[in-house]
Amino acid sequence: MQVKAKAKYIHIAPRKVRLVAGVVRGLDVDLALQKLSVMDKRSVAPVQKLLDSAIASAEHNYELTKNNLFIERIIVNDGPTNFRWMQKAFGRATPLRHRTSIIDIILAEKNPESKSKAKKKKGKEQIATEVIADEVKETKDIKKDDHKVAKHPGLRKGSEKSLIKKVFRRKTGM
Repeated sequence: MQVKAKAKYIHIAPRKVRLVAGVVRGLDVDLALQKLSVMDKRSVAPVQKLLDSAIASAEHNYELTKNNLFIERIIVNDGPTNFRWMQKAFGRATPLRHRTSIIDIILAEKNPESKSKAKKKKGKEQIATEVIADEVKETKDIKKDDHKVAKHPGLRKGSEKSLIKKVFRRKTGM
């Protein structure tokens, strides 16, 4: 089970937020919160707030336990940049770029075997769809085994090798 959370338009440059995100990437949730509480960076506050939000979402919506979660992925992307101008000498102006960040976090279970209560209750429709999906998967596996490599109709008998040589030819002039 994956739990996603997103924070948009954080008024901190993405490269500064990526420093904090790199520290907590792949850690257990408890350890990540401890590391964030000790760090002395401005971008810690939005990351910690987003992590708390993702944990609360996992506990409330999916009935997962906090001890069984870890940070599978945390991505920091560029948000929109606000442009301002600063006065300079002789009537000139230079641009100021106020960058923003978009933070995506995905939490996952360490032990997916300990299913949540919501997953344990399966209806007849869910069981039927799983059985159908398994049958379709088996038929696809059978078709893959019987499938022979199809040749391109426009190629002559020995031209497969020359086509491969042409595609993978180095640019050194050989």
